[in-house]
Order: sequence, then structure tokens, then C-alpha cells
Amino acid sequence: TEAFTFDHTGKKMPVDESTAVGKTVCVTGAGGYIASWIVKLLLERGYTVKGTVRNPDDPKNTHLRELEGAKERLILCKADLQDYDALKSAIDGCDGVFHTASPVTDDPEQMVEPAVNGAKFVINAAAEAKVKRVVITSSIGAVYMDPSRDPEAVVDESCWSDLEFCKNTKNWYCYGKMVAEQAAWETAEEKGVDLVVLNPVLVLGPPLQPTINASLFHVLKYLTGSAKTYANLTQAYVDVRDVALAHVLVYEAPSASGRYLLAESALHRGEVVEILAKLFPEYPIPTKCKDEKNPRAKPYKFTNQKIKDLGLEFTSTKQSLYDTVKSLQEKGHLPPPSTSQESSQNGIKIES
Repeated sequence: TEAFTFDHTGKKMPVDESTAVGKTVCVTGAGGYIASWIVKLLLERGYTVKGTVRNPDDPKNTHLRELEGAKERLILCKADLQDYDALKSAIDGCDGVFHTASPVTDDPEQMVEPAVNGAKFVINAAAEAKVKRVVITSSIGAVYMDPSRDPEAVVDESCWSDLEFCKNTKNWYCYGKMVAEQAAWETAEEKGVDLVVLNPVLVLGPPLQPTINASLFHVLKYLTGSAKTYANLTQAYVDVRDVALAHVLVYEAPSASGRYLLAESALHRGEVVEILAKLFPEYPIPTKCKDEKNPRAKPYKFTNQKIKDLGLEFTSTKQSLYDTVKSLQEKGHLPPPSTSQESSQNGIKIES
């Protein structure tokens, strides 16, 4: 009998049991937004997962223990990204490593060094453990921040951000992502490690973890009334479930190599609030642009063909936004709109 798993759209996916069952993989920063979904998919596919977390007993990791298959095949290891020995013991005995953890700090400038060290440590430990393949979560931040690129040019895996520009504009997020990814490629080459890198754009979709991260806050602020206007800028979006599946696909496909851009569509903020207002008219979603003097920013062009060739079918951003809001409601981050507010017009409260 053939084994099946279901992808997030409910579509049947055959499982090649020879690849997953009995195989052990490590996921760093396992409690994170993207990582939690990777852990979920890996467990569903039959892998044993060693997930690194700062504190295995922290209640914010309970969502991992509740995943199907977690009781039998999930081991949470206490490991800080800056602690080589702890990382090494988590990676020992693994066939593959998914490095999704990134340092958490309020000062992005302070993030650069630990991000670079974390990437090097993971690859060095993987080399020592003779791991088959390492998959690293980088970011669009390492790809598209280049002021000299022609606005009509199609952004693809060969594009890199301009490091000096990121430094001069104090864009430490992009700077950090870029130097960490470059350090990973250099170390992998030096140590002979098979490395694949994923570069997702802004990630949306339902969280498994109980906390709100930056990209979810991006949607939340338009629903709570805290954002009165939307910015005149464009951004590309991708669903967290697609990002997680992409990690598994590039790990399992022998032909996968290099970088993979993960993006479903590039939208102006105005289009995002329009979609939200149509789906959830009961919330105080902004209708005005913050900058009405300048022409509307144009979305950049990109190609996601490389990951599609590995069989990824993207979830539409509209579906992603819908599922995100529903999930934020269920988790209690977004109160359902009260009936009195719903019919409040021109400041006159109509109790319905």
C-alpha cells in the first residue's frame, strides 16, 4: 500500500517512505513562525525531528508538543545559536538540517554578528556530523535591496542586495540577512556541505505558535484601527504553509541546489487593504493612503519558476490573508468586531 500525506490544501501527496521513515532531521529555532510549520510537515511525513529551542519547558513551545506525531518523534533540544557544542549535539545523528532560527533582538545592528556566527556554527556542526543536506532560511532582504537595479528587471535567484547601500541606509535587517547568507555559502563550500537556501518575501498565513510575530502584526494593525492610513509602497507576499513545504521539497529533491525565491504576488498596500475590506468589512480598515502626493508605487517583477519546477503550487495571497485573519480571531489576538461598532457610522453609535 502506498502511504499518503495531505498538503495544506487537502491535496493528497504520496510519501516516499524510504526517504522519511527512520530518518532524523534537525530544525533550529523550532518554535518560530516558519519553523513550526516545517516541524509539522516533517512529522506528518514520518521524520523524527530534533528541534532546537532556547528553553524546552517554555509554555510558548507547547504548540509543538501538540503536533501529530510529536509524542513519538519530536525531541526538543535546549540550544542557543551561539553555543556550538549544544548545536552540535542537536545536529549529531541527523540526516539533514533546517536552519530557520535567527537571533531575536530589538536592535537589528546587534543581530548581524550572531546571525553570521549561527549560520557558520550550523554548517560546521553539519559537516562534522556528515549531514546529507542543509537548508537555510534566508530572506528576500538578501536579494532585492539594490538601488541600481532597473525597476523593469525581473528579480530572480541571481540577484543580491547591495551591501554598501544597506549599510549606508542603516537597513540592518537586509544587511544581516545578506552577510549571514554569504557566510553560509562560503562555509559550506569550504567544508563540502550540500547547502540549499530559501529566500522568502513577507510571510503571511495562520500561525501555529501562540505569539504574534512582525509579519502578522503587519496584517493585524489594519484590522484593529491602530493604522489610520496605509503606506504608499509595494511588497511581495507568500504563505507560511508554502514556505514550509518549499523547505521540505528542496530537502527531498536530489536535484535541488542554490537559492530559491519564494513569492506568490507583489501587491501595493492599497490592494492589501482592499482585499481585507472585502473579506472583513466589519473591521475599521484604512481607506486612505498616507502619501497621496506621489504616484502610486509600482510592484517589482519577480520569478518564482524555480521552486514551481519542484512541484510547489502557491496559495493565493487573498486566501492567505483570509486564513491569517481567521486564525488571529481563533487565537484571541483579534477580537471579533462588536455589533455596536459594526453599525457605528459618522461617529454616531447605533446599537443594533
